[in-house]
Amino acid sequence: MSLEVIGAGFGRTGTMSLKVALEELGFGPCYHMREVFAHPEHVELWRAATHGKPLDWEQIFGHYRATVDWPGCTFYNELLERNPDAKVILTVRDPQRWYESAYNTIYRISGAFYSPIFYLAGLVMPRARQVKRARQFIAELVWERDFDGRFEEREHAIETFERHNEEVRQRVPPERLLVYEVKEGWGPLCEFLGVKVPDQQFPYLNDTEAFRGWVSRRMRLLTTAALTIGVSLAGLVVLRFSRRRRH
Repeated sequence: MSLEVIGAGFGRTGTMSLKVALEELGFGPCYHMREVFAHPEHVELWRAATHGKPLDWEQIFGHYRATVDWPGCTFYNELLERNPDAKVILTVRDPQRWYESAYNTIYRISGAFYSPIFYLAGLVMPRARQVKRARQFIAELVWERDFDGRFEEREHAIETFERHNEEVRQRVPPERLLVYEVKEGWGPLCEFLGVKVPDQQFPYLNDTEAFRGWVSRRMRLLTTAALTIGVSLAGLVVLRFSRRRRH
């Protein structure tokens, strides 16, 4: 494993924009929370790390050149120790706006994966079961570990957010750290990484409305699948009952 860039900022600080920007600049592939859903085999590895068990990080980051967002940001210090030449980017934003965004997207969406519809889809759809396991892990890591199970307490969540950011500033040598708001665009990012500014616009992605749309589309697919399964099961029950009556 040889990570060149380690993103230490919490989710909902522009990490999806940073992921795409880093890949555009040649620091890809870049690991992001969505990779956990794309690679369900990583869930148990991350869970082991969450519980302090030894982990071969190569199993997760073998071909990645960068990481941003959760779960990597929780382990930025461990990753920095194993990648002493890596540069660290701390994505930040206004704490109040960060909380509103996190609460209205990833936190509220988490509850949807415990719904009866999702459970029904998971009975026959391996992909739905994999997504549920990934969501359960994210809940353990983010809401239970990082926020002590108190994310709904706004002051506590913001205090945790600010404490994490200050800890990163204190731990990472200044020459290896960029404290960055994605609204700053290419300039400071390219200067920090020592690369040319691309011709295209900076990829401002994954705002709150876009995130909700992404989740809604997937929930509609799962709902349709669950309803189809329910109707099919009901049909089988009716058919079996009818046969019994005839006999």
